[in-house]
Amino acid sequence: MSDAMIRPAAPMCLVLLTYVRPIEEVDAQMAAHVAFLSDAFEQGVLVIAGRRVPRTGGVLLFRGEPDAVEAVAATDPFVTSGVATFEVVAFTASMAAAGMAGVFA
Repeated sequence: MSDAMIRPAAPMCLVLLTYVRPIEEVDAQMAAHVAFLSDAFEQGVLVIAGRRVPRTGGVLLFRGEPDAVEAVAATDPFVTSGVATFEVVAFTASMAAAGMAGVFA
């Protein structure tokens, strides 16, 4: 194995948010959504968050098993307010750049 790579064998989930309401309604929920993201980062379950390009939703990378991640994603204000839906894509991280080791700790 290369020093540039690790083999974490860690459960991860990609959460794909899709906006289903006009962007003005999405923006009205933005402050609550950002607070939700901040809490998830503080809890150590959320690793990465960002907007889709073009701006049709978001992409969130979580640590954990799908049931636990789905329970967290369901509490996102974007989801609870009805401005977005979400899909959970579970996977096992089997290879990663060595610099990502802390993500799997």
